Amino acid sequence: MKYLFVVFYLFFLIYPAEAVTTKMFKVLDTCARYLLCEINSDEAIEKLKLTNSSTNQPKDLVKKYCSVFTSN
Repeated sequence: MKYLFVVFYLFFLIYPAEAVTTKMFKVLDTCARYLLCEINSDEAIEKLKLTNSSTNQPKDLVKKYCSVFTSN
């Protein structure tokens, strides 16, 4: 019975970690595609689900957001 409980508990610990890495991969992939000019800033904003305020240019918004995830 204890073995079943441990397996069940480990399953619930691993699943959220997998979901986080999948979401992180999508963000990193989108930022990389933007930096390589494969997608434009409007597509990046849509994929990253950012809200574009009227004070920021779309390029600046994506560049600031992606600067957290990239070295440059």
